[in-house]
Amino acid sequence: MRLTVNGEVREAPDSATLAELLASLGIETGRVAVERNREIAPRSQWTAIALSEGDQLEIVQFVGGG
Repeated sequence: MRLTVNGEVREAPDSATLAELLASLGIETGRVAVERNREIAPRSQWTAIALSEGDQLEIVQFVGGG
């Protein structure tokens, strides 16, 4: 299936969950927030959120520093 991740079209398996997508992208989930179709995806549900064709995801990684 095709998804848009941070403005870029990407392919993902038809049965992928949000957690599986993040893992396939090599994203460590410790300091990450995800918006799916303009709604925040609760971290506690990432393994249960099944992605669908055309979903739009924004993935934000928090960076500390000074």
